[in-house]
This record gives sequence, structure tokens and C-alpha cells, in this order.
Amino acid sequence: MSTTSISWNKNMKNIQLIKKISAYAFLIIGGLIMAVPFFWMLSTSLKPEGAVFEMPPKWLPEKFVWENYWIVLTEANLLRGFINTFLVIIPPTIVGLFTSSLAAFAFAKLKFPGRDKLFFLLLATIMLPGVVTMVPTFIIFRDLGWLDTWKPLIIPGMFGAAMTVFFLRQFFMTIPDELIEAAKIDGLSYFGIFLRIMFPLAKPAIVTQGILGFLAGYNDFMGPLIYINTPEKFTLQLVLASFNGYYTSEWTLIMAGSVLALIPTILLFFFAQKQFIEGITMTGVKG
Repeated sequence: MSTTSISWNKNMKNIQLIKKISAYAFLIIGGLIMAVPFFWMLSTSLKPEGAVFEMPPKWLPEKFVWENYWIVLTEANLLRGFINTFLVIIPPTIVGLFTSSLAAFAFAKLKFPGRDKLFFLLLATIMLPGVVTMVPTFIIFRDLGWLDTWKPLIIPGMFGAAMTVFFLRQFFMTIPDELIEAAKIDGLSYFGIFLRIMFPLAKPAIVTQGILGFLAGYNDFMGPLIYINTPEKFTLQLVLASFNGYYTSEWTLIMAGSVLALIPTILLFFFAQKQFIEGITMTGVKG
């Protein structure tokens, strides 16, 4: 190999290294910039009352006031808001994920009359804005006597979601049909094929949809606001919204409540980020 080729290869490696370092530096700087509001919220939550508007602003308070979190958890009923929220979102997340998986498996792998037309109608429901169905849905739940209960927030979600069905169908279509044919030869029913083959293989996509469904229910404000009137039944988002009435000028307590509300979502993504990223990248390969 000539000296020119060696020099050219070395220069190319240096260029690639510089590009990689530049990309990582750009991502780190961008991540720090996006994390600034969170760090400021955390700093504010640990400051004593009146120290929020000090000039120049201080990122680290002279004294960490951990009592702000205790006040928010006890006096502001944030703990009860956490419990109510989990009671509302866990049943539809788990049951709705299973029913959506069954529907996605049927649309992806089973052949029956009108399958494509039914799937088109399912996709059409995604295109409807929520405000269009808000009033009719409210009237139905009112006539059922479900107002001021958690039933409107739990029961509809247990029948699945159109977007979840679409997402999982795209994933199921990437699984070879030969697996299903082999399982049928071994005597498995379609439900057995779903439970023993499709469901385990779709774990990344199912975990991804579980995370998205959990976050959607966890951050839902409009639903509880419409259907729940009793303060003892308030979910976390309603409790946080009520802070503006209880602690209008006490930003330290408001920020403490916001920090606590972020903890479950951060932990969820931290422990499930591998499956979440894998589910996003492997979905939609074909179909």
C-alpha cells in the first residue's frame, strides 16, 4: 500500500472521528438546553418562600427546604391524586392493551370477509377530533349515570384504542406467516398462536404501546375535568390544577408538586427505554 493511500485512509478516519465528536457535542448541548426548565423547576421547589424572585437568580438555594414536598404530599392531597390516577389508568392500560393486541392480530394475520373495510373504518375513527365526540359521549355517560365516577375514564379504554390496534398490526405483519402455519400443523388454535407465539414476539411493540397508553392516561386533564366533580376523586392532573387556587403565589409548592408528578414517568421510561426504542424502530417495516 502506498504512502498516499495510508495518508488518505488516516485522514478519512480523522474526519469521521471529528464528525462523531461534533454530533455528540451537539446532542449533549441540545439535551442540556432542553433540561434547563426541569433543573430550574427542581431548584425552585427546594427554595424557601420569597427566594424565587431573587436577583440575580440562584440555581442552588442557600438552604434546601425539603418541607415543601411534605406539605404538597399531605396538605395538598397530592398523594391521594397519585392513588386515584393509578386506579384510573392501570385497568384500561392492561386490559385495553390485551384487547387491542387481539384485534391487531386478527387484522394482520387472519383472513375474513370485510377485513380491509373494517380496518379502514377503524383508521377513520383516528381522524375524528376528540372535540367532535365530546358532547355525544358526555350525554351517553350522563344517561348511564356515570357522571362523577371513574367509569367513563376506565371502561371505554378497556376495549382498546384504534391507534394501538394500528401500531400493533404493523408490527404483527413483520412476523413471518410460516410461524403461524407451523403452529397450526402442531395443533394450536388461533388464540393459542396469539398467546404462545405472537404475543411474546411482539413484546417490544406491546411495551411501547403500554408506555404511551400509560402516559396518555397519566397526563389526561380534560377527561377527569369533565366527568369528576368530587375533590376526593380528583386525579393527579386535577390536583395539580387546583394548586393555582390553593397556592396562587407560592411557586415553591407548585414546583414541588410538578417535580413529584414527573417522577413516575421518568422511572417508567428509565426502566423500559430499551423495549420502547426497539418497539418504535421495528414497527412499520412493511404493511
